[in-house]
Formats: sequence, C-alpha cells, structure tokens
Amino acid sequence: MRRLVFAVIGLGLVAVVVIGLTQSKGDNDTPHSTTISAAEAREQLAGSPPPLAALHAQANQLLEGGDKAFQARMKTLRGHPVVVNGWASWCGPCRAEFPFLQELSVTDGKRVAFLGLNAEDNRGDARTFLKRFQVSYPSYVLPRIPTDDFGAIRGLPFMLFYDAAGELQYVHQGGYASKEQLASDIQRYAVRADA
Repeated sequence: MRRLVFAVIGLGLVAVVVIGLTQSKGDNDTPHSTTISAAEAREQLAGSPPPLAALHAQANQLLEGGDKAFQARMKTLRGHPVVVNGWASWCGPCRAEFPFLQELSVTDGKRVAFLGLNAEDNRGDARTFLKRFQVSYPSYVLPRIPTDDFGAIRGLPFMLFYDAAGELQYVHQGGYASKEQLASDIQRYAVRADA
C-alpha cells in the first residue's frame, strides 16, 4: 500500500512539473502591447478639446503631487467624462488590462478623459513599465492605494468612472478580462451617464 501511495505522489509531481514547463514557454503572464504607435495615437487624438489635449501632451508621464494634484486635474476636466485606472507595475491583472487602456484611450480620447493612479510602486519600475505599455495620458503617483476617497477600493487594479459633472458613477474593482467589457463600462458609466 505504501508503494502505491508513493507512486501516486510521484506521478502527481511529474504531472505538475510537465504542466508548469509547458505553460511557461509562452510568457503567459506578460501581455503584448497594443499595435498603436505613439505617432498614430498623436494623429488620431489631434483636434481634441483643450483639457483632453493637455492630458495627451503628458502622455505616459508619472506626475507628482499625489491626491491633491489629481483632484485639481479632475476639476479641469469638468464637462468631460473621466475614466481613472489604478495600477502598479508589479500587479499582474494591471499588466493584463493595460493593452485595453492603450487602445481605448486613443479611440475614445477625443470625448473621454483618461487618467492613471500609480500606487505603491517603485517609480523606476513604473517608468520601465510605461515604456513598454505607452498610454495617451499621464498617471499621478500615490504613496498608497486609496481607500476612503473613492469608495470601497480593496486593491489593484481598479477603475473609476466619472460623468461630465465630475460625479463618481461606478467603481470597478479588479482587472478587466477583455477590451469589450471595459468599452461597455466606459459607455455605460461615463458616457451615457451624461445623456
């Protein structure tokens, strides 16, 4: 009986090793960046309203000033729906959804403002991450994940959807599994909220 138990355990370990080796070949944890180049993004976003154009001019930058600077920027965006992404370079689900943000911030960037909140991250790692996953908007650096200011946020990633009046309409906790799901929530909670 003991031999049978050890044989079953041994086969289980072999199966785990084989599965692990076959899954690690494709770099499954790191998604590929969008195919929209920085030049294409600038071309598609040309002619954006001034408050949105100011965001695009700071594309891919990490901005200091924390929550106070973020709130001041939000005031300048009144009149436009806003989508805010909370992220960090070390966050796997953040990496998985970033290509969706890359694309949607360009396709919707003339009518919807996009902002990032980079929380609890090493600035060097965050800058390296943004070199790989370039976005058409800046991110404000926060020393910690916000909890009180935006509702019941429990970790990263999160998405905040504001209407054009600056009212928070929806908090999505966790990553998006598809670009279509994120696009649907942008339409539902940011754009339609203004209708």
